[in-house]
Amino acid sequence: MFKYILWDIDGTILNFKEAEKRAILQCFKELGLGLCSDEMLSTYSSINDSYWKSHERGEISKGDLLIRRFEDFFRVYSLEVDASKFNNLYQIRLGDTAVYNDDIKPFLLKIKNNYPEIKQCAVTNGTAVAQERKLKNSGLDRILDYVFISEKVGTSKPDKEFFERVFELLLKNTDGKESESFNEKAIDRDEVIIVGDSLTSDIKGGMNAGIKTCYYNPDKLSYSDEYRVDYEISNLNELENILF
Repeated sequence: MFKYILWDIDGTILNFKEAEKRAILQCFKELGLGLCSDEMLSTYSSINDSYWKSHERGEISKGDLLIRRFEDFFRVYSLEVDASKFNNLYQIRLGDTAVYNDDIKPFLLKIKNNYPEIKQCAVTNGTAVAQERKLKNSGLDRILDYVFISEKVGTSKPDKEFFERVFELLLKNTDGKESESFNEKAIDRDEVIIVGDSLTSDIKGGMNAGIKTCYYNPDKLSYSDEYRVDYEISNLNELENILF
């Protein structure tokens, strides 16, 4: 049985595209920028995805990513907007929307209530402002045992260092003190599984960390065999057949 589930948040447990859409529309409204059409939203989403993949490859810092994606977006539509100001508001509004994928919340509660020996952890590259707000509004902060946000960990998925730091914090019960609830001196990698929708972030990260990987692939997309996918699911509730 797995003792640790490392859950990706955006695009896995929570519907990121819906949160992204609502956040941008609200920012346009609050800043008096007029209508943001579906076409514009699609354009932004493509730009954003491209920047995050560059970040995962180590080609751009997260700080630069957050601003430059909006600079590129506004340039496409000839909008004179302070990208930094827009991003600051966007991070707040992004945390306002929390829609669960596959109605997974009851399953998360089942694990928490019936299998206390399994520790559920969030592992996310999202910003602390957005993620902490999102976790609170969704109730995930009261369900998950631990939350690991890349900004606070000091590095991001898929870097091996991110996971090494996560394992170190788990052994110390995340507060820097030795935990009475753990007797092991090291995390058994065979007892850890990461569940996520990103091949380049979650699956690659799991590979780098030497843990089991579960690819959440609701659209049943094809992918290269360079990725070691131990399990593949199209609905998050299918994880029950893997865990128990």
